[in-house]
Amino acid sequence: MPLSSPAHVITSDAEAIETAAALGASFAHGSVARDAGRILPHAELDELSGSGLLGITVPRAYGGAEVSARTLGEVVRLLSAGDSSIGQIPQNHFFFVEVLKENGTPEQREFFAAELLAGKRFGNALAEKGATHALEFATRLVPHPDGGYLLTGTKNYATGALFAHWIPVFARGEEDRITAAFLPRDAPGLTVVDDWDGIGQRTTASGTVLLDGVRVAADRVVPHHLTFERPEVFGAFGQFIHAAVDTGIARAALEEGGELVRTLARPWGEAGVERANDEPDVIQKYGELALLVRSAEALLAHAGDAVDAARARPGDPSAAAEASLAVAAARAQADTAALTVAGEVFALIGARSALRAQGLDRHWRNARTHTLHDPRRWKVRHLGNHALNGVTPPANGIV
Repeated sequence: MPLSSPAHVITSDAEAIETAAALGASFAHGSVARDAGRILPHAELDELSGSGLLGITVPRAYGGAEVSARTLGEVVRLLSAGDSSIGQIPQNHFFFVEVLKENGTPEQREFFAAELLAGKRFGNALAEKGATHALEFATRLVPHPDGGYLLTGTKNYATGALFAHWIPVFARGEEDRITAAFLPRDAPGLTVVDDWDGIGQRTTASGTVLLDGVRVAADRVVPHHLTFERPEVFGAFGQFIHAAVDTGIARAALEEGGELVRTLARPWGEAGVERANDEPDVIQKYGELALLVRSAEALLAHAGDAVDAARARPGDPSAAAEASLAVAAARAQADTAALTVAGEVFALIGARSALRAQGLDRHWRNARTHTLHDPRRWKVRHLGNHALNGVTPPANGIV
């Protein structure tokens, strides 16, 4: 899957945000048609690669901008506000850049930094159907006599894999420890099946990855299990990106809904106004919805700052715990904001909002689909247990 041209190299946080804002606005124009026809965003992802945004978390030592977590959250939020499927696709891309940062060798980091700065995309092969929890994997990485490994298994919900140049895979390695194997998209024995049929996030192509005795070179394997043998911010970082996607959906639903209130909605006859957007009850309700979105955006920014602060204090369990709590709050509020706003704008617009041509329903379907990655109730539970009993969240990579 060659790229059409070399990627631009972004050099600052400000440039990353400016670029994301422009791309998000551009991606919004075709989002209704892509969702309705399930038109996969191949051209848009090439544009994303070329923009340089996929390399913004590469460390400065390897030529990247090494943007802050807060900036990355804003980048993902802006892309998701334009088209949340496109915003979600690089979610695991950035996740696996962190896997390399955490435990990759200097040689691995240098090699993949060059790939990322060239615009190459990471997919993912993480989840498995039938597992009892998110960290249970039947996929096995078995040593081969040549010093490498063989990888066999089936992965599901593999967002980004269909569009990827590299597909990182979580598997159980020696002593049953979680290991990450980085596979080229064209590796023999690796097949990506486009069988995603979710009600929302329809163009993420979050299908199935089949691994049939795939050969893995030893220098493409990272001991991911080491991450959880020390105070870690890795789990909070991954959840932070989830929150950014949902916050972007909430903002898109609010702004698009507002435009339809102004252009399509009719005021209730008893209101005594000529336009629906001048009706006091509509204004009041829109203020409540705007408050939800602003709260989600503020908590997202705060969570990004908490992740950055914890990274500045590696090994500090209190900083890592605060990052997890801040991200849990952002994730819970983003869930509420996206689902509430995307659902309630319909009643403020009226019957014409339900016409398929408007495509307004995609925001609720996207929010409902993406927020199912893991339950909001457990985010709130961890917040409550800490506030009431001083219990910090577990270091399991999903809080």
